[in-house]
Amino acid sequence: MIETKKWHTREESGIRLDRRLRWFHDDERVEHPRIIEAFNQGLKVAEDGRFKLEIGNDWCFVTVEDAAFEVVAVDVSADSRPSIRLSDRTAEWLDVATLALDAEGVLTVQVKSGRARARFSRDAQFALGNLLEPEGEGLVLRVGEQRWPTPLRGLPHS
Repeated sequence: MIETKKWHTREESGIRLDRRLRWFHDDERVEHPRIIEAFNQGLKVAEDGRFKLEIGNDWCFVTVEDAAFEVVAVDVSADSRPSIRLSDRTAEWLDVATLALDAEGVLTVQVKSGRARARFSRDAQFALGNLLEPEGEGLVLRVGEQRWPTPLRGLPHS
């Protein structure tokens, strides 16, 4: 059997990010840590809402199955609202109003001015969970004396 080479274009790159935030090319998992880091840092939201991978002067569109970014850390200081660090090595304020739980019980949040979704890592979810307190039927996020109501409802106890 002769193997034929698959040609790609910028529009059809064969690169995708699955719902567990793993990179694939032509359905083969990308495993090299430096390539994964380059892909994470190069992922951008294009003007039309599609996801674009930019490395140097080269770029292509990629398929993102679910969340595009991972929240890798939650940062808090007593005098300001919480911020999050993302897998592309950027940081931004946590948009508490967009916090949600996915079907697997993983926290997600809107990022990049609401144009993309990020999925919390276990460590980041644990850190944020330590800041959540029950209030009435819901939860509030407390940092120092500041409080932000969250759209999350009382979570089931384990």
